[in-house]
Amino acid sequence: MDKVNSRAIAATTLSKVLSHQGSLGTQLGKNNTVKDFPLIQEICFGVCRHYHRIQAIISHLLDKPLRAKDLDIQCLLMVGIYQLFYMRVPDHATINETVNATGFLKKTWAKGLVNAVLRQCIKQRSALEKMLQSSDEETRFSHPAWLIAQLKHDWPDHWLQILHNNDLRAPMTLRVNLAKNSRDEYLEKLKAKNIEGSSGNLSDSAIYLATPCQVTDLPEFSQGSASVQDEASQLVPSLMNLLPGLMVLDACAAPGGKTAHMLESEQSLTKLVALDNSASRLNKLQENLLRLGLQADVTVADASQPDAWWDGEPFDRILLDAPCSATGVIRRHPDIKLLRRESDIGEYSDRQLSLLCALWNCLKPGGVLLYTTCSVLRLENDDTVQRFLHQHQSAKFHAITADWGVECLYGRQLLPDSENSDGFYFSLLEKSQGTSYPLPI
Repeated sequence: MDKVNSRAIAATTLSKVLSHQGSLGTQLGKNNTVKDFPLIQEICFGVCRHYHRIQAIISHLLDKPLRAKDLDIQCLLMVGIYQLFYMRVPDHATINETVNATGFLKKTWAKGLVNAVLRQCIKQRSALEKMLQSSDEETRFSHPAWLIAQLKHDWPDHWLQILHNNDLRAPMTLRVNLAKNSRDEYLEKLKAKNIEGSSGNLSDSAIYLATPCQVTDLPEFSQGSASVQDEASQLVPSLMNLLPGLMVLDACAAPGGKTAHMLESEQSLTKLVALDNSASRLNKLQENLLRLGLQADVTVADASQPDAWWDGEPFDRILLDAPCSATGVIRRHPDIKLLRRESDIGEYSDRQLSLLCALWNCLKPGGVLLYTTCSVLRLENDDTVQRFLHQHQSAKFHAITADWGVECLYGRQLLPDSENSDGFYFSLLEKSQGTSYPLPI
């Protein structure tokens, strides 16, 4: 017997995600040195992406549900079914390796069950595919019913597009450091290393790779010539209209992509404060700044409690990339389908409003706050901004004139695109001149 079994690792990873012991990224990170890690990652991402369809197949084939304590076997069945329906793994190899995984899970009693279910999948494949096509929307679209209903309500003309694009594989996107080289120059450097790339559509610093690769394979990565960052978030510096001499706050900064991009875009800022409540995530930000040769005032603190970290000197620009449901980046994080609950959305909105209200006191009159989320839900976006505007007469909304995204009442929304960007919301808020702001006690 091999010392590790990739299917058993995948099943264990998925069972921890489903029992809310962490995100897929966190759990996968514990096995990233395993020889077959790319296979484990492919299976885990795929099962989350197609979870509702795979679960429907299991429910159809099992006489009765498995016990709660056998969630790992349930996940092992998902691992096998994903391979049979969505991967180019020979059927016999799928069955053999998945059945063998029961031993690594110390549940050899399940060998017969796993073998029987997978063989029935092969035997009934056509019938099962027809069953999926005629099932309810949750199964057909492989999204939770509450999210489908919310997308229909929020985006009656786009909900089908969003659901479809959520199940696509997200491209690996680079941000070229324009302070070191132009995008065309970096495309040539990629070409010299036989890495195929193409220019982004929204930002002049964005490049899409035809095939993902290790960052260590990227030309001059360690020298800071490029970083990995989705194109949507690369729009931040231009929207903030950064100028020399400004004081800037990145209020929820980790892991630092937007912080670094702002510093690359305007190298004559008086100060940039990078704030986050996670020390471990700020360590990653520090590593990114070091690689890029950039500096910021990095602070571990809760942005909603300015008295604990603010020195009273107001900022000219504030970026609030607020904690959110991340429903705009499901294609990059398909476990969001499993981890988010309908009740979470209102809680996120309240937290976002709290952050906006607290940070508004830190903004200089005439200054601008850019509010962003990677959500596509109106409750976290337009509705949150509307609540804030109703509470703050000093706040003025600025329309974003652009040829990308969908114009909203108080901002602009990028929806998950079949070719490039993730779902991302932007709202520009200016503070009226002459507004007083309280200094910390």
